[in-house]
Amino acid sequence: MKPFTIENPIINSPFLIPTHYHTFDNDGFPIGIGDGRRPSSHRTASTAIAQPRKTQKTLISDLPEEERENETVNRIRAKVDVWRDRGYPMLTNPLTRELLEYWRNSERERRLFFCQIEALETIIFVAEVAKSIGDEWIEKYLREAAVATGTPLFRMASKMATGSGKTVVMAMIIAWQTLNRRRNPKDARYSDSFLIVAPNITIRDRLRVLQPSDPENYYRKLDVVPVEYRRDLGTAKIVVTNFHTFKLKETGEAGKLTKTVLNRGNVVSAFTETPEQMAHRVCREFGRRQSIIVLNDEAHHCYRSNLTAPKVKLTGDERKDAEEREEEARLWINGLEAIHAKIGVKTVYDLSATPFYLNGSGYREGTLFPWVVSDFSLLDAIESGIVKTPRVPTSENAIGNALPTFRNLWSHIAADLPKKAKNDGGVAGPPVLPKELESAIRTLYSHYEGKHREWEQAPDGQAEGNPPPVFIVVCNNTNVSKMVFDYVAGYATGRTHPDGTPVVTPGELSLFNNVTDNKWVTRPNTILVDSAQLESDDGLSAEFKQLAAPQIAEFHAEYRARSGGGSTEPTDSDLMREVLNTVGKRGKLGEGVRCVVSVSMLTEGWDANTVTHILGVRAFGSTLLQEQVVGRGLRRMSYTLNEHGHFDPEYADVYGVPFRFLPVVGTGESTTPRTLQRPGAVHAEAGRLALRPWLEITYPRVAAYQYEMPPDVLTAKFTPESRLTLSVADLPTKVLSEPIVGESVTMTLNELKTKRMQEIEFIIAKIVAAKFAPPDATGDSESYTPFPQILPIVRRWIEECVEIKDHVFPQLLWLSEYRNSAAEKIHRAIRTESGGTPNIRAVLQSDEPFGTTSVVSFDTLKPRYRTSATKCHINFVPYDSEWEAHFAQSLEDDSELPQVRAYVKNQNLGFRIPYTHMGKPRNYYPDYLVKVDDGHGPHDLLHLIVEISGQEKADKQAKADTATTTWIPAVNALGTAGRWAYIELRDPASVIRDLKKFLKGLRAE
Repeated sequence: MKPFTIENPIINSPFLIPTHYHTFDNDGFPIGIGDGRRPSSHRTASTAIAQPRKTQKTLISDLPEEERENETVNRIRAKVDVWRDRGYPMLTNPLTRELLEYWRNSERERRLFFCQIEALETIIFVAEVAKSIGDEWIEKYLREAAVATGTPLFRMASKMATGSGKTVVMAMIIAWQTLNRRRNPKDARYSDSFLIVAPNITIRDRLRVLQPSDPENYYRKLDVVPVEYRRDLGTAKIVVTNFHTFKLKETGEAGKLTKTVLNRGNVVSAFTETPEQMAHRVCREFGRRQSIIVLNDEAHHCYRSNLTAPKVKLTGDERKDAEEREEEARLWINGLEAIHAKIGVKTVYDLSATPFYLNGSGYREGTLFPWVVSDFSLLDAIESGIVKTPRVPTSENAIGNALPTFRNLWSHIAADLPKKAKNDGGVAGPPVLPKELESAIRTLYSHYEGKHREWEQAPDGQAEGNPPPVFIVVCNNTNVSKMVFDYVAGYATGRTHPDGTPVVTPGELSLFNNVTDNKWVTRPNTILVDSAQLESDDGLSAEFKQLAAPQIAEFHAEYRARSGGGSTEPTDSDLMREVLNTVGKRGKLGEGVRCVVSVSMLTEGWDANTVTHILGVRAFGSTLLQEQVVGRGLRRMSYTLNEHGHFDPEYADVYGVPFRFLPVVGTGESTTPRTLQRPGAVHAEAGRLALRPWLEITYPRVAAYQYEMPPDVLTAKFTPESRLTLSVADLPTKVLSEPIVGESVTMTLNELKTKRMQEIEFIIAKIVAAKFAPPDATGDSESYTPFPQILPIVRRWIEECVEIKDHVFPQLLWLSEYRNSAAEKIHRAIRTESGGTPNIRAVLQSDEPFGTTSVVSFDTLKPRYRTSATKCHINFVPYDSEWEAHFAQSLEDDSELPQVRAYVKNQNLGFRIPYTHMGKPRNYYPDYLVKVDDGHGPHDLLHLIVEISGQEKADKQAKADTATTTWIPAVNALGTAGRWAYIELRDPASVIRDLKKFLKGLRAE
């Protein structure tokens, strides 16, 4: 059977599986899924593709000349794909299944990326499923890989591109482990003790969001854990540190001569910690807990070099970089092994965009760590729209260059750049740049000017306080960075003003210039970042510190909080580090910075999302350097979905990085992409409440419904929504299964035909009766009083509402999804028709039972209508069409709707109505919440839920019915959440007329 290939377009949706190519046989069935050889139906990944290829694969090396498939990762991925597609079979732990389904729920308000879920699926598959289905080889392989690389640690690595959410994955791992440990304290697979290791202070401080007690914790902010389980996370012990704490400290005070005499002949210093003492110091907070979980952030720093391999001769900066990396890796891995020896490490989960060996490690550069089990590469992230798309030079009018000059810039300028010299603070005078470098800076800057102009002119740009776009330059040494800095920002002439201040000359690029009237400005547009700058005591001018006094005071408070309330004040270097780490952050020290000139690479974990231009002025001998430098500029500004459910493209223009890890094809044609609107801030304005406190809208967070006994006589009225069609369009009843070679088999659902219809009627009636059971009811639902009345209603529903198509039969109603869907339809028909007093009560969430408009804060690329301060707590209403803006404007018009006292659009507010459809729990997010005066006075306003209907959807009626017949009476029955009503406006052209009619009716009542 000869296969054929169908090319699929890139879907650019971060929530879906990035699809490249599917291979089908002549009958249209996919082939090669889960066979351990060929990647499965979504995609395989690569981070080093010399030329575009039809099928991408996870490789053992990230260098083009060493591209070979990584069979292990591809086999594991194929297994996980099949396991996912089949609904997680053999997963016996119900809590793990619940978490996976919660993370995958397509109706989440904060949806997770597919790559984040895939990383957890792989980890869970290895930990909970693989052995039970005969895939013991995975764990065996990982343990053998650890031994082969000289460590007793059991490690699993997830390769995740910069910007794809490694911290979210850490939160998911902690939740999965902790919640299971809470429910299964004797299950050795789980732990509630976590050591999180970061590569530097910046990332360490950012990882505070993994502490459940942190106000900005991801479990709540990104909805990683269901509300009902968040309190259980308090049992976890989480220690966040940076690997530098693994360094053995001096334990006693003594003079240098005394130490020399006492240590003479000793291999280990008597004044230095032992590894065991270090482990006790770092892990003191764990107390007596053992078998901890380690989470390594940016884990490419943690490995043991191959000392038996032939040495690779390196020179210059490459040799120095390799020596520094070797020392870091040794310190990190030795520290973890000491902790393992002291208290035990169950598993080390490594997360990194680049988990591979580098030059000087004893392994071929670019070789993936053997314990990598999942792979989401930078190419995948770009194609999925999770990060910005890098744009690079592809053609030019120069003649004779194999690559465009500005793509391979270093080869043209290296010989003409100043070499690194010790204690060289730079020579006063105008900087002289190689022509290629100056041309590169100017051409890239000219494009930056256009972006900056768009930012200034945008209604949500400078006026709204949004930080400007950022241009970064990455240099090879301090002399080169100083030269570039002098060129773009200004330089000292060597003379002084009468007041003793230095005379400085303006820079060549006006937007990056730091000079006014031959003096340094108090708030620099460009900053120079290198080791000398950060270690200097005069890193910031007194004028800058005075101008930024409020932000500096805030940082002093933050610094004291981070250091445990110590009295030591930060140095200028600490403040300079804060400036760098807050570039692009509104209201922070670095918010106004437009250009960053740095040495080597910017700090890992630097997450400025406003970078639009990158210039590399150094050699890029390793793939790691390329990906790390480019990664500093690929974080998106906006994660708002467009009307197609995708992210709009964002770009980072890059010069000087040769891009060996991405396919780049030049067309020779100039294209101008669509100009993107900068994201705008939508948030609650506290000042509006000072005069009008009623503008704040609070709402109950309903978790479930409690049903009381229904009326004595039950009746049901079936509507078109009550109908259910059984068809092979929704479910096959006969399947042909064929192997590559061997016997085929036909599988059917004919076994269900043996079910008696009375049995099916009975089981559906039981489900309906259970919905009417009192909260404290026990026993079988058929013993409830209404059961005898429900059973004939079920029989009538089957006769009147079930439509049978070809190749199906009524016994399909036995399938759980169908039977639950039937019960929901019948239950709604009964509740709607039977009437009576409210017999349902809402159950609120135990944690945060009420929501409020006060917490609304998000960015959007949608057009925005600025709200009236007299009607709305939120500053803007984002809208998708003009009539939505018209509706918001009409709500504010007292001549049209004088009853309206306050309103809010339900976007990022979090108001939801739980409902079920086709047997599955879902959440309904109505369009607006409106406070109206319906005649009960200003202190008893009615809360009106407004839904403006659009296109017809299968679950539309289920949403409206639940809101009207369940949520509204359930909340009103509480008596503590205010009065509520619901209206569905079906015609967008007459929403105001219909709303006025509805409000008039309320007053009449």
